Amino acid sequence: MNLSSIALPPVDEKTATIFMALELSKSTWLVALHSPAVDKISLHRLQGGDTEGLMALIEHRREQAQAALTRPVRVMSCYEAGYDGFWLHRFLCDRGIDNQVLDAASILVDRRSRRAKTDRLDAAALLRTLMALERGEPRVCRVVRVPSLEQENDRRRSRERARLVNERGQHSSRVKGLLMTQGIRDFKPARRDWREQLETLRTADGRDLPSCLKNEIKRECHRLWQVIEMIMEVEAEQRQAAEITAPGIIQLSHLRGIGLTIASVMTNEVFFRDFQNRREVAGYLGLASSPWSSGAVSRDQGIQRSGNPRARRTAIELAWLWLRHQPDSGLARWFHERVGAGKGRIRRTMIVALARKLIIALWRYLTQGLLPEGAMTKA
Repeated sequence: MNLSSIALPPVDEKTATIFMALELSKSTWLVALHSPAVDKISLHRLQGGDTEGLMALIEHRREQAQAALTRPVRVMSCYEAGYDGFWLHRFLCDRGIDNQVLDAASILVDRRSRRAKTDRLDAAALLRTLMALERGEPRVCRVVRVPSLEQENDRRRSRERARLVNERGQHSSRVKGLLMTQGIRDFKPARRDWREQLETLRTADGRDLPSCLKNEIKRECHRLWQVIEMIMEVEAEQRQAAEITAPGIIQLSHLRGIGLTIASVMTNEVFFRDFQNRREVAGYLGLASSPWSSGAVSRDQGIQRSGNPRARRTAIELAWLWLRHQPDSGLARWFHERVGAGKGRIRRTMIVALARKLIIALWRYLTQGLLPEGAMTKA
C-alpha cells in the first residue's frame, strides 16, 4: 500500500495563550506578561486607569506571538479583588479577554517572618498563580464570582442602610455624650419634638445650657435627622424593589422573625449565588470549621471567618431573632437541647452553629421550597 496516497486528517491548530497579571494601584498599573513566543516574563508600567495603553500593549503582544507561532493566540488575565472593584473585569471580558478576579487572601505567600514584597514580586506571583489555574490546579487560589451589574446594584441599598444606621448611632451617642457632661440624662434626640425638649433643658445644677453647647447640639440633631430621613428613603426603595423585582426577598419575609431588611441583606449578599451543596453555603459566610490536625495534635480552631462578613453578622443576628420568634421550630429545639441552662460562652458558641444550620435551611427553602421544620409563617 502506498502510504503517500492516504489522505490524513487535518491537524487541529492548538491555540496558544498569553498570560497577563495586573498589579493595580491608584497611580500606576504594573502589567506582567508571559508570551508563548518568548519564554520570559516582561513587566510594563502604565498610568493608573490607562485602559487604552493596556489594550494597545495586549494587541501588540498578541500580534507578535501570532506572527512567531503562526497560530491563534488568546489572552488570559487576572488581578486581585480590591479597590478597583469589577469594572475592569467587565471591560476586559467585553474585549474577548478571559479574565479572572482572584481572592488576595487565598494566594500562597512566602512564610518567612521577613519576606520581600514589591509590586514586581506581587505581579510575578499573580502570573504564576494564573498559569497554575490554567494547568488545572483549582486549589492554588480562590476565584471570585463576579456579580452581574443588576446584582451589584441591588445590594447597594442594604449596604447603604447599614452605613446610615451606624452613622445614626454615632450622632445620637454624640448628643447624649455632650449632655452627660452637664448632668442631663433624659434627652431623646430621635424624637420629633427634640427642639422643644432642647429649649426646656437645664443642667443638673439648675443653669441654662451654655450657648455654644446648645448650638452644637442643634447642628448635631440636624445631622441626625438628615440621616434618619435617608434611612426612611432607602427603606421605602427596598420595599418597592422587593415587590417588583425580588421574589426571594418576599419569600423570606413570609417567615416569622424575618423582616424586609434582613431578607434583603441575605438575598442580595448570599442567595443571589448558585451553591452546589450546604458546605459551599457555610463556606461563603465563613461559618465552616477550621480543623488543625498534625501528628498527635488534633483540635478545632473555630469558624473560618473568611467569607462575607456582612452576611455572617446578619446570619448571627437572624439566629437570635429565630429563637425569639420561632421557639417551636426544630432548630430552636435543637439549640435549647444542647445549651440547656447554660449561659455566656456556650450560648455564644452555639448561636454560631445555629446560624449555620439556619442559613442552610433557608437556602433549601428558597431553592427547593422546603419549609424549615416547625417554622411558622406570617398571617
